[in-house]
Amino acid sequence: MNFSKFIIFKICIIFISSQLCFNISKVNSAENIKIIYNIFSRTITLDDLKEFSEKGYSKNKLKRIFKATGSTDKEIHNVLTKNFDIPIPIASKLVNSEVGNIFLKRLSTIIHPPKAIDEKTGMLALRASVIQGLDMGEGKINLIKFFEAYPTKTVVINVNHLSKVMNKVESISELLSFFTNSPLEKIKPN
Repeated sequence: MNFSKFIIFKICIIFISSQLCFNISKVNSAENIKIIYNIFSRTITLDDLKEFSEKGYSKNKLKRIFKATGSTDKEIHNVLTKNFDIPIPIASKLVNSEVGNIFLKRLSTIIHPPKAIDEKTGMLALRASVIQGLDMGEGKINLIKFFEAYPTKTVVINVNHLSKVMNKVESISELLSFFTNSPLEKIKPN
């Protein structure tokens, strides 16, 4: 009898200690967005961005950050609230395809969890936030929904990497426009 009480006591202790040790709180969405530019960083809350997207005006901290971008409040508001309609099955196939993996790999250098030590962690977080954001928006996603679905409390946006990618995109778009807009006319001497 003593032995069975001892075993039950041990099982209860193990069960309780495992709940205390392994009960990690679930993160439902990102709460902060950390913007890194060179050696500087600023953190803004997702609640501030949501308020801005709903009401159209920003608080002082957001105003300073928006002013540093050189964009108007209206332009930023449009970027934050622009909805993209994508069926979840198609989005899932896309983010799990080879092309999607290449895109996510490059994007994970720009947007990633704060302590991501490799690209794969960032890719998984991006994939999850796209699919869950679409689910939350019932087939529609915007940046606010994307951040709400991000699986860590803080999202890091690296502006240095973003500017490098934007420079590449601009040069690629110039190259594409060169070849699509009658390239022989531009090569011919006058």
